[in-house]
Amino acid sequence: MSSADAASSDDAKLQSFLQWLQANGADLRGCTIRACGRKGFGVYSTAAETGAAETGATDGVVMVVPLDLAVTPMRVLQDPLVGPRCRALFEEGGVDDRLLVMLFLMAERLRPSSLWKPYLDMLPGTFGSSVWFDDEELAELEGTTLHRATIMQKRSLQTLFDNKVKGLVEELLHVDDSGSSTEVQFEDFLWANSIFWTRALNIPLPHSYVFPGSLDEQQTTTAGSLGDSSLTTQQENDTAVKNTRGDENSESCTTESIWVEGLVPGIDFCNHNVKALATWEVDSVGNATGIPASMYLRLAQVGKSSVETGTEIYINYGNKGNEELLYLYGFVVDNNPDDYLMVHYPIEALRQVQSADIKMKLIEMQKAELRCLLPTSLLDSGFFGTSTSSGEDDNKKNASHFSSYSWSGQRKVPSYLHKNVFPQEFLSTLRTIAMQEYELEQVASLLGEVGSSEDTEPSDAEVRSAIWEVCGDHGALGLLVDLLRVKMAELEEGTGTEASDSQLLVKFDSSDPEDSLSASVEDNYKTKSKANSRSCIVYRRGQKQLTRLFLREAEHLLELSEDDQT
Repeated sequence: MSSADAASSDDAKLQSFLQWLQANGADLRGCTIRACGRKGFGVYSTAAETGAAETGATDGVVMVVPLDLAVTPMRVLQDPLVGPRCRALFEEGGVDDRLLVMLFLMAERLRPSSLWKPYLDMLPGTFGSSVWFDDEELAELEGTTLHRATIMQKRSLQTLFDNKVKGLVEELLHVDDSGSSTEVQFEDFLWANSIFWTRALNIPLPHSYVFPGSLDEQQTTTAGSLGDSSLTTQQENDTAVKNTRGDENSESCTTESIWVEGLVPGIDFCNHNVKALATWEVDSVGNATGIPASMYLRLAQVGKSSVETGTEIYINYGNKGNEELLYLYGFVVDNNPDDYLMVHYPIEALRQVQSADIKMKLIEMQKAELRCLLPTSLLDSGFFGTSTSSGEDDNKKNASHFSSYSWSGQRKVPSYLHKNVFPQEFLSTLRTIAMQEYELEQVASLLGEVGSSEDTEPSDAEVRSAIWEVCGDHGALGLLVDLLRVKMAELEEGTGTEASDSQLLVKFDSSDPEDSLSASVEDNYKTKSKANSRSCIVYRRGQKQLTRLFLREAEHLLELSEDDQT
């Protein structure tokens, strides 16, 4: 398809969608939706400051969408075509609320006569998130946490599709004859999964909307269970993934709200920017918009009811690192201030250490963690950071970790406490793993002093105190340095050094600008592949940079702990 044909087709779909929104009660008062290059579509202001009243955008409200138009689990259960079967599946425990929405999206996309077709036609068909990468693109992530998480997630999704999803969607398509001959592919599930995780909002629905008085007890019970999701995937476990986007934008939190995840057509076309121009809110009774039970987009700038015409209206998906952004959304942020590094001690390695069972029990008693997230912001408070807070303030902040740690008085609070950027929950784990046999015996002796009877277990604080009293920090910091050095070696072995990534980015950014009017589908594929490669380089360079900086902090702490010991 030529670029002209593609543009014409996209414009036709956009016009059909805008008409569909209007026909279903949505009101674009001071904005419109239009194409915005590689990002697909976005929301743009149509009201200049001086003309806001004329276009209807008062009090900063630029878009209103009835909640009845949202694709939520309740909406699926109430669907006249597939609702009865979905309700049975839900009550049997065969699907949870998230999978319910994904099944609905798949079935309606494959059903030619779907009432949701104008909306579904507007949604992206492919994504730049890592689960969509081919083998060559995935190789760009070798050595990173994201590489391992992506492989595990793709396997998990494939298994779920083969064992459950394929059969259920085919069953939903046979509810009528329109889609009965359609073959369900794994890519359909991958698409629905990506649509949900990139576009779903955590919506605070009004209590009266979820539990209308006209619904019978059975419907109320079913609706009440929505939001209690049991679908556990690597998507939530292997990277630090937050909930679906939108919590940071919502200002509609009350005790009368019930949180439900769902897609809101129109508002879900807002793209991300940390400097968001708008937030979304729910209007329960219509006081803000004149439309009861609606969600609306409001400009965030105080005292400003409009922005310059043609300005893209962004929302903030939340403070997310590049690992999460690339994993879920398919983009990264250069020099992301919210980037983070994940460090973990492998459970397989823990099982191999001396006295592993005893140490695992002690870790559990301390409520310690086998992994930790190290945000970029922690570095500001380290030895090589730019923090201006006084050492006295930092000592007070950290004193709670050491206030009761010494029975004998021989183990003093470390001189470096105020500059230690690493979480104590993780250091407690490393102290425990690094213990020698004689130290284990000393810890047992100290804990015996605080236990009044065999039936009384020491508290988590007492266990932490005893281990620190016996071991100090030297062993834990030595283990931390080893973990960070191994992480750096894996990163560099997979994709080269931080310096080589920087050189690649210079080449990427100095090459000819991408031609947005590519002449063929093949050219569009090359453009997307190039964008994916650049995203991978930005992400992995950030991981190498953070590993280097946190390793420097850990090595300096290790040196100071040696000095304290002597």
